[in-house]
Amino acid sequence: MKTSVQRLLGGTVAVLSLSSTLAFAEPERPECIAPAKPGGGFDLTCKLAQSGLQDGGFLSSPMRVSYMPGGIGAVAYNAVVAQRPDEPGTIVAFSGGSLLNLAQKKFGKYGVNDVRWMAAVGADFGMIAVRDDSPFQTLGDLISTIKEDPTSVIFGAGGTVGSQDWMKSALVARAADIDFRKMRYVAFEGGGESLTALLGGHIQAYSGDVAEIIPHLQSGKVRALAVFSDERLTGDAADIPTAKEQGYDISWPIVRGFYVGPEVSDADYNWWVESFDKMLASEEFDELRTARGLFPFDLTGEELDTFVKERVSEFETLAAEFGLIQ
Repeated sequence: MKTSVQRLLGGTVAVLSLSSTLAFAEPERPECIAPAKPGGGFDLTCKLAQSGLQDGGFLSSPMRVSYMPGGIGAVAYNAVVAQRPDEPGTIVAFSGGSLLNLAQKKFGKYGVNDVRWMAAVGADFGMIAVRDDSPFQTLGDLISTIKEDPTSVIFGAGGTVGSQDWMKSALVARAADIDFRKMRYVAFEGGGESLTALLGGHIQAYSGDVAEIIPHLQSGKVRALAVFSDERLTGDAADIPTAKEQGYDISWPIVRGFYVGPEVSDADYNWWVESFDKMLASEEFDELRTARGLFPFDLTGEELDTFVKERVSEFETLAAEFGLIQ
C-alpha cells in the first residue's frame, strides 16, 4: 500500500498540470455530513476533516458539520445520491460499517457504485467495553458468563442487527461457542447514545470503536476489555489487551473516510483529492489524527475506490456466513 507521501510525490506532474484549474474549484460552502447524531464515529470523522482542512489552510471558508441520522448511513447515502448528487462542497463521512451495510443491501436501491469514493483518513478498531465497576475484568470473564447464560448480558451499540457494531457482538458470541441469535442486543442510533446507555447501566457491554471510547477511558468511567486488532495499539490505547492475546481470534479494523455525490465534477472531485493528499502528508494532521485515537490509513481517489469495492465483496461473504444475506 502506498503512503500518502508516495502517492503525493508520484502524482506531482498531474497535480502541477491541474493546479490552475483546481485553484478555482474550492467549494464556497464546504459541508461535512455525519450520518448519525452527534457524539459518535461519524461525528469524529467529520470534525477531523474540519480541523485538518481548516487549520492546514486548505479551506478559506469554514467547514460546517451537519447531522443526518438514520439507518447508520442509509438516509445520508440516499439523500446525496438522489437529492444532492452534484454539490461540490458536500462530503459525507463513511466507515467500515457503511461498507458492511452496503454489502447487505441496506442502503435501498443504491449500491457501492453510486457515489464517488474520495478519501480515507485513518483507521480505527473494534473493541468491547464495560463500565468501570463491572464485574468483568477480562474478555474471558465476559465470554465465560455468556457461555453459561447467553441472556445474562445485554450488549448494545450504534447499529441494528447486521451492522458492524452488532457484528462485533456476534463475533464475541461465536468465540463463546454459542448461537449468536441467543444473545441479547439493543440497537442505538450512534455511539453517543450507546455510551450513555452503558454509563446508565441499561446495557452491560458496549461493542464500539476504540477512538470513541478513549475519552471515556481517560475519565475512568469505562474499561475496555479487548481491542479487535492483530497487535497492541499505540498511544492512549496501548494498555488495552487484544482479543487475540487473550485467546480469541477476533479482528475488526475500521476504515474512516469520505465520499461525494455521483455527479460531482471531475474538477471538484480532484480538488478534494489533491487537498486530502496534501493534508494527509502533513505532520500536523498526523498529530490531529493521533489525538482522536485513529491510526494511519491513507487512500484517495482510484486507490480508495478499488479498496472499497474489494472490502464490500469481503463483507458480502461474511454476511452470508451469519445468515444476513442469501
